[in-house]
Order: sequence, then C-alpha cells, then structure tokens
Amino acid sequence: MKIIRKPQHAAEHSVAGNWPPDEAAAPWPILVVDDDPDVLAITRISLKDFRFSGRGVQLHFARSSEEALKIYHSVPEMALALIDVVMETEDAGLRLVEVIRKEIKDHTIRLIIRTGQPGHAPERVIIDNYDIDDYKDKTELTSNKLYTTVRSGLKSYRDLKLLEHNRQGLEMVLRAAPEMYLHSLDQPDQFFLEALVQIIRMCETACFLSTSGGEKHERIGGFIAIYNRDALEVRARWKWHPVEEKAELIWLTQELNKMGIQTGSGMSVLSDGRGILPLTVHGSLMGVVYLENVAHLAQSEKHLLELYAVQCAGAMENLRLHNALAEANHNAMRMLAVAAEFKDTETGDHVKRLARQTVETALELGFSQDEAQEMGRASVMHDIGKIGVPDAILLKPNQLTRDEFEVIKSHPGIGASILAEGANFKMALDVALSHHERWDGTGYPMGLKGEAIPLPARIVAVVDVFDALISVRPYKKAWSVLEALGEIEKLAGTHFDPRVVEAFLRTHRNRREKRGQTG
Repeated sequence: MKIIRKPQHAAEHSVAGNWPPDEAAAPWPILVVDDDPDVLAITRISLKDFRFSGRGVQLHFARSSEEALKIYHSVPEMALALIDVVMETEDAGLRLVEVIRKEIKDHTIRLIIRTGQPGHAPERVIIDNYDIDDYKDKTELTSNKLYTTVRSGLKSYRDLKLLEHNRQGLEMVLRAAPEMYLHSLDQPDQFFLEALVQIIRMCETACFLSTSGGEKHERIGGFIAIYNRDALEVRARWKWHPVEEKAELIWLTQELNKMGIQTGSGMSVLSDGRGILPLTVHGSLMGVVYLENVAHLAQSEKHLLELYAVQCAGAMENLRLHNALAEANHNAMRMLAVAAEFKDTETGDHVKRLARQTVETALELGFSQDEAQEMGRASVMHDIGKIGVPDAILLKPNQLTRDEFEVIKSHPGIGASILAEGANFKMALDVALSHHERWDGTGYPMGLKGEAIPLPARIVAVVDVFDALISVRPYKKAWSVLEALGEIEKLAGTHFDPRVVEAFLRTHRNRREKRGQTG
C-alpha cells in the first residue's frame, strides 16, 4: 500500500500568542481603528493571548478612517473591526461603517463601535441608523469584556462564513449535477474526468474557505473508478500518479468490502488524509472516488460531496442503461440485416463489407469515429425492405421485366415503413429510403437530387454499387476491383456525389498503399 504523508501546515503570519508555529492555524484578522495610542496599546495587551476556535488574532492598527480603509483593502478578508467614532472628524468612524457596508457592500465583517464620547454618538441612534453589530462605551470595556466582545464577534463572523461556504458548496452541487445528465453519452471517459475534476474543485474550494489563506495544503488528487465484477477499473485520474496502481486498487477494493460500502456508506477520510467517496445507486456500488490530502474537510463539506456523489452515481447508471439500450438496438439492427440477407446465401457477407467500407469512407470525409460507426450500423439496414419482395423476383436469374423492376423499386419504401417503428433508427431509415436516389435526380423512389439526398445514403449508394459489381449475382458475374472502381469513378456527378466518390477511391488507394508497405 502506498504511504501518504500528512499535509504539512505552515503559519507564516505574525500571530498574537506563543503556541508552536506548526500547530497554529490562520489567525483571525482584526482591524482596530482609534486615534488614541493608549487605547491601541491596551487592546494589543488585552488580546495578546486571545484564541478562538483554535486560532489566534492578527491585529491591524489604524489611527484614522482613511488609514483604516487602506489596511482593510490590503487584507483579503477582515473578520472584525473595532471602530472609534470621533477621530479626524466627529463622525469619522460612522462614515467608515457606511463605506464598508454601503459602498464596498461587505456584510460579513463584524463591526463594533466603541466610543469614549457617547454624547457625540448616542447608542440608540447609532444602532437604529447604522449597520453595526455591537456598541460599547470605552469605559466599560475592561480586558475581560473586550475578550467577550471580540469572541462574540468572531463567532458570528465564523458562523456567517460557514453558512456562505455551505451555500457556495450547495450551489456548486446544483450547478454541476444537471451538466452530468446533459453530457454526451458517447464520451464516457470525458464524463468521468469532468465528474472527478468537479469533486476535486469542491475539495479545493473547501480548503480555501476553511483556511482563509493561512494554511498550506498538499495538492488534492485522485481517481474515479467503476466497480465491475468485484474489481475496480480506473476511468479518470487527476493530479495523481501512483507508483503501483494495481496494488492501490487491490487495497481499495479490500477496504470497500471491509467497510460494507455496498450497503450505502458515506464518505470516509482516513487518518493519513486519504478519502474514499462511494458512488452507489439503490444500495449497489457503481464506483468509487479516491482522493488524497483531504483531511481538512469538515463534516458539512463531506455531506455536500456525498450529495454530489449521489447525482454522479445516478448519471453513471443513466450511462450504463444508455449503453445497454444502444447495444440492444445494435443487436436488433444486425438481426434485421441478417433477416434481409437470409434469402440469398451468396450475399451473406455483403452487409459486413458494406458497413466496413461505409465507415472508412465517412472517416475519409472527415467525420468522427463515433459518427462513422453510426453510419456503418445504419448501412446494414439498407435493403431491409427486400423482406417484402417475392423470392421469384428477388432471386430471378434472368433480366427483370418492367413490372418486376417496379416491384423491386418498392423495397426502399417497405424498409422505411419497417424502420419508422423505432425512434432510434432515424439514420437507418434515411439510408434504406434513399440509397437508390441519384445525384442527378433520376433515382428512386422520390427522385431526390444532389444534397437533398441524406449524406449517409449517398455514401451507402457508392459502397453498395461497388460491392454489387465485384460480387457474383444470379444475373451476372463478378467484376474485377479495378473495373468496378473505374465504373464508380465514371458515374461521379451523375449517379453519385463526386465528393463521396473521391473519398471512396482514396480509401482504396490507402488500402493498396498499406498492402504495399506491409508486403
């Protein structure tokens, strides 16, 4: 099993207090605004050993509202401010409050007014008219009361930040979840990678919000794996390069079984900072997310990740069902194609050759692998309508009469009628209906012309005629490949789309070149 070092934390701020720096978390930043040097000194002494929630304080002193604003803007997130009222003007502190609340719109920082001249700023007037969190007369702020006031203010600030943190985390979950279901189901690896990156982004956001920039964490990385036949198969990795991945997966599988994840456990964070986030649907384990260096996660953050994991697992199940349905459709198409070719044993391999050359031509035209494969699957259905043509006509060894040829011409329409029953056979329907249309408009059944003919049908038209030419039929002998290629080239612009013919011919040239290289 790989050994993971615990994250090393470093406290680099000047913090009031004398605890060991490797145990110190980020200090609470506090702004003290007062033009009386004695008040500043007393505040420093009173809060020297102050700690709240395991953190000390970092005091920033200002003797005017102008200086206070400069310091405020220099600190990323000020937690609390102790503000005198009368400084460079009789209401300088109150003006500072209004700038922070109304202009800067910072409603998180806790603002405490403390004044030595309450007559200039009556308590009730200030509380009613200014967005402050407390009002104190300096004469009543003993060391103990100052401690209580600061502690109360920091607690309020921490709780607000926690609420904001959880709100942001929930927003991330709500934004990310729908995207998983909208993701292209033809790109499963991209789906897994994006899900993993989103989870790590949520962990890193939690790290940033919980430390306020004071702690340093080792980078967060890991992988997402699917659970298949009691084994894990990694589908995506991020910032994670284990030396012995196989051993890690074996350990993780054993750990999952030991923890009884299949019954629906939540996220587990081990003592060395490793995290295990199961992906379950209806109590069944679909997969797992393995993370490193996530010991900083709070329980609320784990809960948000668990919510996201539920959505992720649901999307995985959706992906699995989609693949199962797609495979069922492909099997149905293959069976229908076999049924269409069943009457003629001499053409049993025709649809296999047709599919292969359709894929090659589509790729040569610039289509993606997925798009080309879809065209290849549709091509095998091109003659499904021949099921409705009588054997006497279909297998006639002599030339067909005009009436018999009209019967043959009905097979595209019959095929389209069959395929119209399935919503997933749209491309196959286009191919079956239009593969006898001609580029110049003289084809059948509708006399479509040029680009009005669906492109998959234009590709299949070329491939189908070529394969028919080089194959033995009841009414003809097989042509040579060179003769057939010459005929296809001659019919470009009349029978066939010239661009498709060029791509088809290139596939044959490429094949000959490869044979020459290997031979």
